[in-house]
Amino acid sequence: MASPLHIEKPEQPQLAKHDSSVLDLVFAMDCTGSMGSYIESATQNIRSIVEEIVTSEKSDIHLALVEYRDHPPQENTFVTRVHDFTKKVKEMKGWLEQCEAVGGGDTPEAVADALHDVLKLSWRPEATKICVLISDAPPHGLDPSNGDGFPEGDPSGVDPIKTVREMAEKQITLYVVGVEPSIVPYRDFFMSIAYITGGQYVPMVNAKLLAQVIIGGVREEISLERLMQDAQEDINREMKQAEEEGVDEQEVTARVNRLLISKKARVKQMENLGGATSSLARETYSKCVDMKDLRSQYKVEPHPEPVFRTRRTRAAYRRELEESAEDEAESPTTTTTATAESAAAPMSYDLREDAVSMAQTERIVQRMRHKK
Repeated sequence: MASPLHIEKPEQPQLAKHDSSVLDLVFAMDCTGSMGSYIESATQNIRSIVEEIVTSEKSDIHLALVEYRDHPPQENTFVTRVHDFTKKVKEMKGWLEQCEAVGGGDTPEAVADALHDVLKLSWRPEATKICVLISDAPPHGLDPSNGDGFPEGDPSGVDPIKTVREMAEKQITLYVVGVEPSIVPYRDFFMSIAYITGGQYVPMVNAKLLAQVIIGGVREEISLERLMQDAQEDINREMKQAEEEGVDEQEVTARVNRLLISKKARVKQMENLGGATSSLARETYSKCVDMKDLRSQYKVEPHPEPVFRTRRTRAAYRRELEESAEDEAESPTTTTTATAESAAAPMSYDLREDAVSMAQTERIVQRMRHKK
């Protein structure tokens, strides 16, 4: 009689440490008097935002909300109000419906406290972690000239620079939706904290586009997370070799970009030329050890710059301004008209699929440094 067939059961493979289909998404929202249209937009669109992400990315989404205002005596209602993660869209919508845009006091708000509360939420270890910070005002302790009631920093003692570094260590990617023009003088600060986490600053002047930005940003991040999972060993090897050779950050990014291009990698990209990280944010402010260090170096940006639908970058815009200034004496009317037309061009957040860009590679390199 034949002996029974014995089949050795294979061991279950270890689960990946990170799963791009598992998404934890939190909104950190300024709930002071000027933010009513953004609260309304988030409330009206939260269901369609989630449905779009679930349909397109097959994601398991948990949602959280951190509302923030300011400290007494500037604001006496609350500093922050925290709603930890839920998988129920109805519950998230209910939280948003309870948000009211009131108060605020001085110009700065409790940004530092909101970020600290975001860090302490019940994040799932395996999730792709995204925080969308929606703000139109700076944190305390950045610009003493703006009537800051707490010019030395947040009265709680929380330091936003240290907090975002902890967020980066925890693999939480920060998207800052900067409500312009009011946030423009502090745009480089918000670019810096987004850059530290491998995220993006997204300028916005129309609250009706908020849902498009959130959907586009989330889909891009999921796309990048999948790419990093697939190419993690190769990226780490390329970064290690570049660093052993002592090359600068720009060359490290260029080498990783060439590697990803050679793999014919294609990713989602949300158009965000108006949010291109400035050299000051990237090379100076993001390297500051704490808020005091940043404050000592910070230069308030005096005037808004136009945002374009075209592929022109912020740096290119500045070069053109310099060139046009030289010609202004000869044809001032033409120069003024061209600038006005460009400034009138609406912002675009279109999502497309393309080869991984240098800006995306720069963010990948930032995030890979914090991956365990």
